[in-house]
Amino acid sequence: MLLFAVASYGQTATSVLDKTAKVVSHKSGVQASFTISSKQYGSTSGTIDIKGRKFHTTTNEAVVWFDGKTQWTYVKQNDEVNVNNPSAADLQAINPYNFIYMYKQGYTATMTTSGNSYVVTLKGKGKSISELVITINKQTYVPSQIRMLQNKQWTTIKVSNFKTASLSDGLFRFNPKSYPNAEIIDLR
Repeated sequence: MLLFAVASYGQTATSVLDKTAKVVSHKSGVQASFTISSKQYGSTSGTIDIKGRKFHTTTNEAVVWFDGKTQWTYVKQNDEVNVNNPSAADLQAINPYNFIYMYKQGYTATMTTSGNSYVVTLKGKGKSISELVITINKQTYVPSQIRMLQNKQWTTIKVSNFKTASLSDGLFRFNPKSYPNAEIIDLR
């Protein structure tokens, strides 16, 4: 008990999120598996690669590339690629790790502990995501679950297989040669 008290002494929600942001935004990149579920949209699983503000996700339904400015979304069912420049609000909804930037922008943070995890709650008035509950491993600072409240609907993202990786910048851009028959719809 004494060791636990000393290890967690001085931890605040913001300091835990700072450490988590550092882990998630590793300069060479990170990879993870995820399952996302909500009553409104059902459930899907996939993988995500992150490097800074860039990300690449793959699910059974779609593949998304974001290079920090442009987003390409390949919809497998329609064999089409939608191209756009998403807003900050759009990015919050599609990148489960966007919380590593959000917590510094108008959210109040509180924290509790549960077993081997910190549980950080972020609340923001007038935000498209009004509440986030992030479960973070106390030893590694890797998030294992992210719950988001948006439009009175909860979405839960469970994270597994988190690891650092050396990711090339090309991974975050759509390559039309890989999808030669896809219709490209530019929405910018």
